[in-house]
Amino acid sequence: MADYRIFTINPGSTSTKIALFEGEKALFSKTVDHDAAKLKEFSDVSAQLPYRKETIMNELEAAGITLDGVDAFVGRGGGLLAVEGGVYTINDVLLDHAVRGANGVSHPAQLGPQIANEFAQQYGKPAFVVNPPDTDELIDEARMTGIKGVYRNVHLHALNLKETAIRHAASQGKKYEEQNYIVCHLGGGLSVSAHRKGQMIDGNDIVGGEGPMAPTRCGAVPAAELIKICFAEGADRKELTALCQKTGGFVSHLGTSDAREVTKMAREGNKAAERVWNAMLYQIVKFIGSMACALHGEVDGILLGGGMVYDESLVDAIKEGCGWIAPVYAYPGEFEMEAMAAGAIRALSGEEKLKVYSGEPRWKGFDD
Repeated sequence: MADYRIFTINPGSTSTKIALFEGEKALFSKTVDHDAAKLKEFSDVSAQLPYRKETIMNELEAAGITLDGVDAFVGRGGGLLAVEGGVYTINDVLLDHAVRGANGVSHPAQLGPQIANEFAQQYGKPAFVVNPPDTDELIDEARMTGIKGVYRNVHLHALNLKETAIRHAASQGKKYEEQNYIVCHLGGGLSVSAHRKGQMIDGNDIVGGEGPMAPTRCGAVPAAELIKICFAEGADRKELTALCQKTGGFVSHLGTSDAREVTKMAREGNKAAERVWNAMLYQIVKFIGSMACALHGEVDGILLGGGMVYDESLVDAIKEGCGWIAPVYAYPGEFEMEAMAAGAIRALSGEEKLKVYSGEPRWKGFDD
């Protein structure tokens, strides 16, 4: 991999991860904390831009890090419409969509392209987005539901899922585009996805309430039961949306989103915690099985990434449930910063063609 210098920016709710890479080597990495009270003063996520950038600049100055000589800047691609995976130049349309959150999901990742663009303008270098959260490579069959006019959306940990697959393929002397994988991100949200010859053809909508139960997300639940909650218990749209994204899963059952706390409770004899943990494992295995069917049983590996993968008992449970499908490989943690740098390097070196964000979603509906 060429020794380009890449600066990556990944904004979170109260912090921003930054890293400076030279080739695959991280020269500097830091989680920059932001004052939560200060962030609340801003009217929306994008209004935080000057404050976040200033905080980042202060951290770089304190560490004696200069961005002179950086070849490209990469920001996490929040706020964008669903597009095919790849490396995108941050153009005016992409920047506008990031600023206003064109996908309708308000998230700090919207600041990724904005901060990257600020630095790119300052230093006269290109700025990119790599495999944004709403990466959409679904096959038509995966879009359909049983209600006319209602179609499945794409919200996955696309950046980490694809990078895990790319790295695993390379470790086997293969190319991502030659292999079929089931790739999971198991962290605060749980993504289970099917990758066929370099395309992520199916996966659960982690924002919309699909897939396995997660620490803060409800996962798949019977629609009729949600209707009962709406009408019998008077839950409003905001509360139901929160169940899908923030207050479901472990939080709903046990009042915590900490997987380590849940496993500790289960080991100490808390039957409710044991039941919830085992149910989550059961659901992960079940959804992995469904992705094997989406790949017609032609699976070269089941790849596990995310913070929960540090738990060896979780990995063992998935191997026991799914090892008969294909070999299971564990990649604890995440490669998001590395993935952004690697994508930029592929683009700069000509290994991967840069894509242009048109402002149009990849899929606009069926013609008939």
